Amino acid sequence: MARKIDADPLSSWRVPVGGKGFALKRRDPGAKPLSGGDKHADKARVAELAREIDTLQNLLFADRRFKLLILLQGTDTAGKDGTIRAVFRETSPLGVRTQAWQAPTELERSHDFLWRIHAQVPRAGEIMIHNRSHYEDVLVPVVNGALDAAGTRQRCAQINDFERMLSETGTVVMKFMLHIGFEEQRERLQKRLDDPQARWKFSPADLTVRQQWTAYQQAYDALLRATSTDWAPWTVVPADSKTHRNLMIATLVRDKLKSLPLRYPPKPELDGIVVE
Repeated sequence: MARKIDADPLSSWRVPVGGKGFALKRRDPGAKPLSGGDKHADKARVAELAREIDTLQNLLFADRRFKLLILLQGTDTAGKDGTIRAVFRETSPLGVRTQAWQAPTELERSHDFLWRIHAQVPRAGEIMIHNRSHYEDVLVPVVNGALDAAGTRQRCAQINDFERMLSETGTVVMKFMLHIGFEEQRERLQKRLDDPQARWKFSPADLTVRQQWTAYQQAYDALLRATSTDWAPWTVVPADSKTHRNLMIATLVRDKLKSLPLRYPPKPELDGIVVE
C-alpha cells in the first residue's frame, strides 16, 4: 500500500483559535514533520530558505506597506538565539532588527506591561524579531505567584487587543513556541557547564527555573490556549532537533512573506532627468 502523504504536515503544530483541546504534553518535542531524514540536506535547505527570506525582505522593505513581527518563546536552551542566527543569517541588517527582552527595569515597571513592547515593534517594511516577548508577563509572575487567575485573564485579553491593533495597522504577527523536552534541556545545560566557551551562558538561576518545569509547562498551556487568535496564531515548533527547528521556522517565515501581496513601488516620473 502506498504511504499516505500528509498535505499539511504542520497542521497539528498550530494552536487552534480558542485553544480547545490543546496541551504541550501531546506534542512530541523530538518530532521532525518537515525533515526528509537527512540532516545535511535539511541544513542545506535552511540555507536556501535563508537566501529566499533575504530576497523577500528586500521586497518587503521596498514595498513599505507591511511589517513582520516574529516572537520566539521557549524555555532556557530552547534555541531562540540559534534560530535567529540560522534563519536570518543571509538577511540584510538594514531591514531586520532583534530585541532580546530581559526583566523589566524600574522605569518599565512604572508603566503598563506593554509600554516597552510597543516601542519595539517593526517599522514599515521591517522585520522585527523578539527573543522572548510580552508573554513573559503571563509566565514568570504566574509561576512565581505574583499574578492571580483574574490578572492573568486580563493580561491575556490585553495582549490579544494589542496584537489585533498591530494586525489592523499592517503588522503581520508570527508567534513560535520552541518546544524542547525535559531531558534535552538537561543535556544542553550540562554542555554549557562543560564547555569553557559556552559557560558564560549558564546561570545558577537556570536550575531554579528548571525545578519549576511543570509549572511553566502549565503556564505555557494556558497562555497558548488564551492567545492563539485569527490575527496572531501560535505555532509550536518541536525543538529537540536544532536543524529541524530552524527548517520549520524558516519555511513558515518564507511562506508568510510569499503570501503577502508585495510589490515594488510604481515607477517615478523620471522624464527629463539626466545623470551627468
